[in-house]
Amino acid sequence: MESMRPIEGEAAMEAAEADAGMDAPPAIGADERRMHVRAYNYWVSLLAGRPFPAIQDLTPSEIADFGPHSVLLDFSGDPENPAIVFLGHALRAESGHDADLATIAEVPGGTLLSRLTDHYLEIIANRAPIGFEAEFTSRGGTNTLYRGILMPFSSGGDSIDFVYGVINWKEVASVEQSALLAEEMARAMFAAPGAAAAWADGPNAASPFPIADDDADGDWFDAAPGRDGYDPAADIGLADRLALARETADAVRSARARTRAALYRALGLAYDFALVAEARPEEYAELLADCGMKAQARAPMTPVVKLVFGVDYDKTRLTEFAAALSYARRTGIALGGLRAALEAHEGGLKGMVAAERAARRPAALPPRADPRAALRAVAAAARVRLEGDASATAGEEYLLLVGRREADGSVAILQPAAQDGKLLERVLRHAAR
Repeated sequence: MESMRPIEGEAAMEAAEADAGMDAPPAIGADERRMHVRAYNYWVSLLAGRPFPAIQDLTPSEIADFGPHSVLLDFSGDPENPAIVFLGHALRAESGHDADLATIAEVPGGTLLSRLTDHYLEIIANRAPIGFEAEFTSRGGTNTLYRGILMPFSSGGDSIDFVYGVINWKEVASVEQSALLAEEMARAMFAAPGAAAAWADGPNAASPFPIADDDADGDWFDAAPGRDGYDPAADIGLADRLALARETADAVRSARARTRAALYRALGLAYDFALVAEARPEEYAELLADCGMKAQARAPMTPVVKLVFGVDYDKTRLTEFAAALSYARRTGIALGGLRAALEAHEGGLKGMVAAERAARRPAALPPRADPRAALRAVAAAARVRLEGDASATAGEEYLLLVGRREADGSVAILQPAAQDGKLLERVLRHAAR
């Protein structure tokens, strides 16, 4: 998903990011964010009280900071196909074009430059800088996160006929690359001197990542449960379990592994952490205190998912994750078993959440007895005939009467009360008790 928005100042940029009503785009780092802001501040410095900076004041080739990551479009000649009058060497290299590109029609698809030039018309409509951030898969199949800004310039002062864009990016490791990296880290950690202090029976005996000979291809990250290098019964500290769960959840958050298998893996690790936390309440309390949280008796899995996925994660998703973990605990799913249970459950995660919510609903109340039937067995205290009573033929068996107590102790019936179905129902139920 690409996010585009007008920019009215550095503070406005940050506020817009904080208040956006959509899933936050992946973070691409402070350097990229600063380049975005520095380019905007540079644009502001050229305004000099004008609606738009003068194009004569812009010399991209002399901007050492973000010039290599920029492009200048001139659509004074052909608004439908603006000319590219400057292209920084970093963007040129990313696009894979050594030759000069004359217009945006020549920009290769699947490049960052194409992403930037796709939105140049929006800046005409907004008449203000436009910030954007998103992710895409490059032509080489690499997942790329990028952030940038498009800024208007004018040759005459009032109309926009140039657009200057600055963009920065970083490539993200694939799931397979992340898996290999994690495996190498695990091997290094358990082979390092002094690792024996972390495990009860030696550096490798209780390793949560025992590497089997037949799993030497490093594909433990997506292997079947029980053969993914993770030992749920390993005697490791609660903080280590939390770190492992967070690492996997972080891959889900940052789009490195936005797959159902990755999410189920993270939930499985979170559930294992929750089970061990029950057995180690003091360690768990310390972890919660460190994060400024408390255990919740009525919703014990909510702090767990917040610890693993982060308190700033989407609240709806956190609620679903907590419900899935509660289902697993209520139904007695064993340590290391939630991932397989999610994969086998009808409807997957959504189905498990629905099952847990259905189990929480209170049992349906038995139907109320019909007060009319009960009142039919009650003997009449008196019988009167009301003159001109239209309600007698209205179809309702019962009616309300307005009466007045007389001085001699008798009751004078004045008239039927106005027909009110809800009021009549309440009176009948009260009388039938």
